[in-house]
Amino acid sequence: MTTSSPLPARAPSDLPLPPRQAGLILFALTLGGFAIGTSEFASMGLMPNMVASLSVTEPQVGNLISAYALGVVVGAPLLAILGAGWKRKTLLLALMGFYALGNLASALGPTYESLLVFRFVAGLPHGAYFGVAALTAVAISPPNKRGRAISLVMLGLTLAILIGNPLATWLGQVIDWRWVFAVVALVALGTVLLLAIWLPAGIDGAKPRPLDELRAFNRLPVWQALAIGAIGFAGMFSVFSYLAPTMLDVTQVSPAWIPLGLAGFGVGGVVGNFVGGWLSDRFRLRGAWMVLAWATVALLLFPLLANTLPTILLATVMIGLMGALGPLLQSHLMDVAGDAQTLAAASHHAAFNTANALGPWLGGMAITAGYGWTSTGYVGAAMAVAGLLLYLWAQRTLRGRATTPAVACETAG
Repeated sequence: MTTSSPLPARAPSDLPLPPRQAGLILFALTLGGFAIGTSEFASMGLMPNMVASLSVTEPQVGNLISAYALGVVVGAPLLAILGAGWKRKTLLLALMGFYALGNLASALGPTYESLLVFRFVAGLPHGAYFGVAALTAVAISPPNKRGRAISLVMLGLTLAILIGNPLATWLGQVIDWRWVFAVVALVALGTVLLLAIWLPAGIDGAKPRPLDELRAFNRLPVWQALAIGAIGFAGMFSVFSYLAPTMLDVTQVSPAWIPLGLAGFGVGGVVGNFVGGWLSDRFRLRGAWMVLAWATVALLLFPLLANTLPTILLATVMIGLMGALGPLLQSHLMDVAGDAQTLAAASHHAAFNTANALGPWLGGMAITAGYGWTSTGYVGAAMAVAGLLLYLWAQRTLRGRATTPAVACETAG
């Protein structure tokens, strides 16, 4: 088996852009990520409102979160393959337009059952958008700033947790939770407009045939990286998904404090996002064990810190720092995916949304079994430890391939 080559710094068809134009494109890509992140996490902060409005239970609202995440898991590889022959600009516009429609349908869905379907549909373009956006950001950035470029695209997600989700929770409390998805649809359409204006049509890399990309994708290091994200990151979502009822029933604060608790995850996520970009540029995959070890400690402490407002806010910031794992694994996938760049970049988000489905499901099981709201911290810590074990396996695989004579010769050549 041949080795996977690192992502080229700049494909032949990529255009050298003035710094100002590159910055505007990065802003538009980040805005799209902000819309996606706000919609993805909105149900977590709006859980009490949706429970009352739809006459369902908290774990059932958790199923809405999982339905969206499963849409990402299905849509990321599927749309990445179907869109492999499209120009990046055309694909980005189509994906974000599709996202706007999915969220408009979520705003108008009359029943819980229809919302399950519409949240699944809304999740379909999520991973493919971020995959193509990450490749576009790398293409317009200097070769030594790849991790930073990816972290800027991912910044939209973390800003959504910091700003978008608290605002969405407040809007749902003051008016109605359905307006949140309507506003997200408008922001998504704004992203379409900005990309249509600022992004040149020629920002395109090599376009391997779908079958060739599938063959390049089917490598053990690729699957190991995806597994680290899918399992190791599930712990954050286990806690995050049930933060609102935890603050109401355990911390015993008024609903007005829930947006601040969600913002704590955002503060940690913003810092973690930039830390992840720095760790990626400096340590590559080796930075992942630092993030997972930190996550294990933070999640174990969560049940102890959930009893008072100051300490639960500290806990949300600490757990939010797990966001550093995103840029690390995205960059590593670009190194090991060879010719499957688009598919791997999109599948990265499928893996993280597998975590978004797995975390609420496992956390909901613990809560339903009677272990209490704070049991999500212990569930999350177990997932972070599992992620560490997967990381050790991945590192062993990489070391083994680096010392194989055939691989060494191919790398040297």
